[in-house]
Amino acid sequence: MPTPSFLRILEILEKHGVEFVVVGGVAAVLHGAPVTTFDIDTLVKVSDENADRLLAALTDLEARYREHAKPISPTREDLLAGGHLLLMTNSGPLDVLGFVGKGQRYEDLAHETSMIPVGGFSIGVLDLEALIEQKRALGRDKDQAALRLLEAVLRRRR
Repeated sequence: MPTPSFLRILEILEKHGVEFVVVGGVAAVLHGAPVTTFDIDTLVKVSDENADRLLAALTDLEARYREHAKPISPTREDLLAGGHLLLMTNSGPLDVLGFVGKGQRYEDLAHETSMIPVGGFSIGVLDLEALIEQKRALGRDKDQAALRLLEAVLRRRR
């Protein structure tokens, strides 16, 4: 497995003009929560134009499905299906999500994002309050653990 470089993944997505929002563990880290995460979760806009940009970025990242024995790369049709693509790239694991929570898509959450500087550019990251709502709705053990940390970050901010 390659050494994860979430920054490089973000740089490639940004370079190709992909419309996406960082959600999940990396979003928690960017908001200041001391959590560990092993992949980067991106909620992408599902559209023809964005699928083309995303496919070009995934090609640069040499993306392939993590769950397959043979290396299989995602197709444009896979991207337009709007589901969850669990990928391995030359810079680490990347989850490309067409929806999160209870079917919320990019368009549903785009207004609940903040631009956060990383490296020499800024990326859209799900707002802390919205991230807390997502974790609460999922209710998995790992989400409950992160939820307590995210709520502590929110209390400190207030």
